[in-house]
Amino acid sequence: MTRRSLVRLWIVVPLVIAAAGMMVVLVATGASTPAEQAGSYHSPVDVAFSPDGKWLATCDYTAGEVALVDPAENKLVRQVAVNGEPAGLAWAEDSAAVYVAERSSDTVAVIDPAKGKVTKRLDVGRRPTGLAMVPNRKWLLVTNSGGDDVSVVDLATGKEKGRVAVVREPVAVAVTPDGTRAVVANLLPAGDATDPTLSAAVSVIDLDKLERIADVRLPGGSTSLRDVAVSPDGQWAYVVHTLGRFTLPTTHLERGWVNTNAMSIVRLAGPEAPATQPANTTPPAKKAPAAPAVPADVFSGKPELYATLLLDRVTEGAADPWGLALSRDGKTAWVTLAGVHQLARIDLERLHPLLAGQIPGSMKKTLDELNRYRQAGVQVTWLDIKADRKNREQLANDLAALHVAGALQRTPLTGAAPRGLDLAPDGKTLAVAMYFSGTVLIAGAPGGEVAATITIGKNPPPDLARRGEMIFHDANYCFQHWLSCATCHPSGGRADGLNWDLLNDGMGNPKNTRSLVLAGQTQPKMAMGIRPDMETATKAGFRFILFREPQPEDLDAVNAYIRSLKPEPNPHLEKGKLSKQAQRGKKLYDDPKIGCAKCHPAPLYTDMKPYDVGSRGKLDRPGDKFYSPALTELWRTAPYMHDGSSPTLKAMLTTKNKDDQHGVTSKLSEEELNDLVEYLLSL
Repeated sequence: MTRRSLVRLWIVVPLVIAAAGMMVVLVATGASTPAEQAGSYHSPVDVAFSPDGKWLATCDYTAGEVALVDPAENKLVRQVAVNGEPAGLAWAEDSAAVYVAERSSDTVAVIDPAKGKVTKRLDVGRRPTGLAMVPNRKWLLVTNSGGDDVSVVDLATGKEKGRVAVVREPVAVAVTPDGTRAVVANLLPAGDATDPTLSAAVSVIDLDKLERIADVRLPGGSTSLRDVAVSPDGQWAYVVHTLGRFTLPTTHLERGWVNTNAMSIVRLAGPEAPATQPANTTPPAKKAPAAPAVPADVFSGKPELYATLLLDRVTEGAADPWGLALSRDGKTAWVTLAGVHQLARIDLERLHPLLAGQIPGSMKKTLDELNRYRQAGVQVTWLDIKADRKNREQLANDLAALHVAGALQRTPLTGAAPRGLDLAPDGKTLAVAMYFSGTVLIAGAPGGEVAATITIGKNPPPDLARRGEMIFHDANYCFQHWLSCATCHPSGGRADGLNWDLLNDGMGNPKNTRSLVLAGQTQPKMAMGIRPDMETATKAGFRFILFREPQPEDLDAVNAYIRSLKPEPNPHLEKGKLSKQAQRGKKLYDDPKIGCAKCHPAPLYTDMKPYDVGSRGKLDRPGDKFYSPALTELWRTAPYMHDGSSPTLKAMLTTKNKDDQHGVTSKLSEEELNDLVEYLLSL
């Protein structure tokens, strides 16, 4: 980050000399409630109005049900049991059926709302999550978060037309109005974590060719892409995500130092209409020369990142943006801020002219104020964009831009953890799924005021683990609300793919995020064993990452939640068993001559001892040793090694193991390497 960027973030770096702790953070794709609690609680994670406006469906993730609501009466009509973990919804164009992603069974259920029952199931890929209909084609798109691809289902036959590979853990998809392109939100980045530009991407699919035509990388540190929407004219795609400042040490949270929260705009089509600069002052009596036309932005024709804007305030974060909906005219975007329990309203009609370099005449007073700031030597991004639209990239570091523009409104909601949302067909009301409250809020679209609360199911008092899950996802436990415990360990306590300099072992030597699954059984904690156990690490995480002194009862709850996290059924298994390729790989893994099992013995796949395996990088200290990590769920914890420098397992076994210091793999054939990798992915 440049000095200029730091000024825009209004950051003053304090001298902090502390032994920081584990970043205890958790995000879940629909949340990951422990298996033993499934069905005990009602947890709405997504909502969708039928096109005719007669139904409102919601996914009740932990109860394994789809609730059907009469929006005219704001009344729950019926609940339909599905095959566990309903994660996403899409309605048929004629409102005769609602499609439900059954994440844990790799299927999509088709529900007849009038009859209140499942009429058929569609086989799709691994861990289906997000759904979208393709206009006029009778196709259904399904993001398979466990397979890194998108299923294209022909609803006329109920069969897949094909699958399109994307980047990593796709969780949401939107389609252009003409049905020619799909835009996919990939939850996590894929690549070398030592790369300061590492970020998640938005994938664009050509639906005529069923080919991925672009991966639009967001600013470095972007991760947890949760939802995506396409403008009614098909020109823009909007995606919400977190934006980690992972190249900086986590010395303090103030003013976005560690994490910010954003909405990015991807340009899908163009060109922009030629823009002229409107007058900002009362014209003089004499005729003034005409203002010169501002040339339209040059558009390459290939999808590209247009701008990234922060949803935070200068001294208050907007932790964990989750759901996204657009008004039918494309003038307004609505975003749920799950970590701070708020609803954000973004005035796109006001915003886009500013992004194009125009200062509307209606902002005359604001323009005068901006000019005064400029004269005082303060960086003013909107004026910079007016001078040169390439300066839009500065918005990713400007905490005040949306507020200065008068384009952002944030409204507190009743309940906890808003997730999915949808706008009614008439554009007058919003439905918001409140995950931990077991409710759906009905809010007025103009201002976001709550008009009704629909109870999907009465929740029992939370047990210790459920309370810990709620704390994990609540940014009110963090100084200035920049992040919750649900920001850097996505998908139920796993890893975000980024490196963080947490000061556990000094400053300037970042480590890759580790999964929290089975964390209570693998001691000590952190890559260098700096914390003796999970409980110590959790307490240190509150103190030095959330910057809060935790209460004992809060620590007990969070620790109970971490202990409750269990490995999910592995999508690389075939009916729960190793494939033939993985069986061959297991023989290699267990072979003493190769030595994998020596340091990573079953069942935890770690001996919990420190080693020098030649993995020290430029930022590590001479003599540093690193504890062997557990290999559980390797399929979802890339990149690998303590510094995240191996994007894939194959790279870890080859380019990162030339001296055979973590397994004697240099003499393995290409086929044997592939077999070993397949076994590791099956753990």
